[in-house]
Amino acid sequence: MPELPEVETIRKQLNKLTINKSIVSADFFGPQKMINLPKNKFLKILTGAKIVGVNRRAKLLILELNNDYFLLTHLKMTGKYLWNMPKDKHTHLVLKLNGKNQLNFKDVRKFGYLKLVKKEEMLEILENTYGPEPLDRGFTFSQFEKMLSQKPKSKIKQLLLDQKFIAGIGNIYAGEACFYANILPDRKVATLKRQEIQKLFQGLKSILTMAVKCGGTTADDYLDCYGEKGNYANKLKVYGRKGLPCYKCKTILKESRLGGRGTVFCPKCQK
Repeated sequence: MPELPEVETIRKQLNKLTINKSIVSADFFGPQKMINLPKNKFLKILTGAKIVGVNRRAKLLILELNNDYFLLTHLKMTGKYLWNMPKDKHTHLVLKLNGKNQLNFKDVRKFGYLKLVKKEEMLEILENTYGPEPLDRGFTFSQFEKMLSQKPKSKIKQLLLDQKFIAGIGNIYAGEACFYANILPDRKVATLKRQEIQKLFQGLKSILTMAVKCGGTTADDYLDCYGEKGNYANKLKVYGRKGLPCYKCKTILKESRLGGRGTVFCPKCQK
């Protein structure tokens, strides 16, 4: 599933490509469950609207329209926005923009969703669903430490995956941050020393920042708006490296199941 760096990469691209462009026509070919309104109403709201802003909250893309609606998109497992690319059988939304441009939403597994909402509903969704943004300047170590103190019995990696606790982090970057801090993913928060929490906080900030600069990670089928893969994959230290030697100590990396997900770790470096 695309995480914060991947969704932020798409946001930045859409911000350059679509701002102040009008939607000349809109067509939807996907299942009704993918949208929150009847198809005809959904397309009527989109057609003729101008895109005036592109934002992100956690893993959610937010296209602001000039008709008081916001198009919320969650990519889920295989969703992607593609710019000026041909429609295929997995394309569910086609937006034709002025300047003979086209923005397609494609989703092979059809788990993603597209919701048109007014500002009040959008704010309610955002406030009730997501914790703080880890890359916000206002997100401080003191805040992170206080948040952790309220969840002493939680396992640290599972807590990092909880979108209500902290926004935008998924399996890839939670595992990488734990390795950075030399912490086993199944450690309970109450066992973490202050120095370990500081290193984890530093790891989250630096890893996510670098991943955004690299255009995200293509571990499966993630592509940006131009159909390009993310370049952070070759910087991953543990994710997807089960059975390979640790970059720090050469010990063979192991994998365990945590919360139903595979998590790779170094049995020597991580304690």
